Amino acid sequence: MAETYTVVLGFVLIAAIAVAMVQTYRARSRVLELTLGDRISEAERLKEEARRDAEALRKEAVLEAKDEAYKLKADIDAENRERRAELQRSERRLAQKEEALDRRIESAEKRERSLQQREAEIEGARGEAQAMVGRQRAELERVAGLAREDARKELLREIEEEHKHEAAKLIRDIEEDARRDGERRARIIVTQAIQRCAVDQTSETTVSVVPLPSDEMKGRIIGREGRNIRTFETLTGVDLVIDDTPEAVVLSGFDAVRREVARLALTTLVTDGRIHPGRIEETVKRAQVEVERHIQEAGERAVLETGVTGIAPEILRLLGKMKYRTSYGQNVLDHSIEVSHLAAILAAEVGANVAISRRAGLFHDLGKALDHHVEGPHAVIGADVLRQHRERPEVIHAVEAHHNDTDPETVEAILVMCADAISASRPGGRREALESYVKRVKRLEEIAQSFQGVEKGFAVQAGREVRLIVRPEQVDDLATARLASSIARRIEEEMEYPGQIKVTVIREVRSTEYAR
Repeated sequence: MAETYTVVLGFVLIAAIAVAMVQTYRARSRVLELTLGDRISEAERLKEEARRDAEALRKEAVLEAKDEAYKLKADIDAENRERRAELQRSERRLAQKEEALDRRIESAEKRERSLQQREAEIEGARGEAQAMVGRQRAELERVAGLAREDARKELLREIEEEHKHEAAKLIRDIEEDARRDGERRARIIVTQAIQRCAVDQTSETTVSVVPLPSDEMKGRIIGREGRNIRTFETLTGVDLVIDDTPEAVVLSGFDAVRREVARLALTTLVTDGRIHPGRIEETVKRAQVEVERHIQEAGERAVLETGVTGIAPEILRLLGKMKYRTSYGQNVLDHSIEVSHLAAILAAEVGANVAISRRAGLFHDLGKALDHHVEGPHAVIGADVLRQHRERPEVIHAVEAHHNDTDPETVEAILVMCADAISASRPGGRREALESYVKRVKRLEEIAQSFQGVEKGFAVQAGREVRLIVRPEQVDDLATARLASSIARRIEEEMEYPGQIKVTVIREVRSTEYAR
């Protein structure tokens, strides 16, 4: 602080001396212009005036230096006080942490001593329990006259034999009840067995690709500041993806009808070359009219091919929209036409109503044309639409029950379920990726070979049947039925697959002797 004060005072003195020298120089200049007497008096006056000014400046500088020094001292004192207070707070916090740590250490030591004491008590109790168990075991062996291992084996053998006979008897009783149920019940069991179908596909096709003559067209599609692409996406309701794919753009959207409108419109714009918001709006409207015409033609083709008549125009349009819907890669409209034919064939074979079966088969997936816009299962949606257009109750029931959203009450409803399963699970009906197919076949063989007594397991017929060869010394004839049932239940619980999977258990006993 003293050093700072001295430096400031020195600077002030130097400034005062400089001012005095300037004034002295000015005074001398004025003296030279006056007479000698006047010059002397003027010089004395100016000298005195300069001295007074210098003295005043010196005092003023000294006062300013003292004020500045006092301010610096006050600031330094305040900073020192603040630092001392912060140090005191830090020391208090450290002391508190040390006290808390000491308390935790003391608590941990007490807990450790308590745990050691408990462990010692537990060890003592364990030793007493083991000794007691040994005495009881020796007494039981003495009373029963059997060793522990022999008694355990005997008990397990008796339990196993008892359960084997009970299970075999239960299986025979169930089979006899099924036979007594008659031909009608047998027909229902068979149709329900083959109506199991694959779950809905979660990764259906949602993109369309439009080829371009050159990559320069991508910039024209985007437009100035993106106005063209924004207009196109707003009017069509699909996403236009422009990436590094050479000479192509991608249209992405879940609504296949909108995606088809966008594809036709973009193809027309690229071919024409004139791309601006007004032209885009005009082209999209024409594409919508074109797609509506295709939908109408597709619905009329389906009706003509199946021979179903008396269909309301709105139902006909919904049938046409199914042309742009797929399930597991299978076109829904073609699938519906195929189900209509299959249901009619099955109805003719079993003596059911052919007309109702054919009509319900064509309409069974009608709800898929609306399930993007209406909440609920597609079977229920389709049934509600048919009710609005006063369709026959038998047809509505078959449509609503084809996925067990309601219990099937007619033979025609069960036949539609069977036809739907046959169309979905037949070879070539639906596409399955090679990787998922290989995984499914491997998983079938793993499940088959995980059961005790199975020597070999093979997935055959493209994964629609599993054949197992069992060890005859470990699995008897009654156990083969239980094994087949257990494997079938496990496949149902752990796997997803189209149609049904047959489980065949093979047990073979060979005895060889030589006549000499």
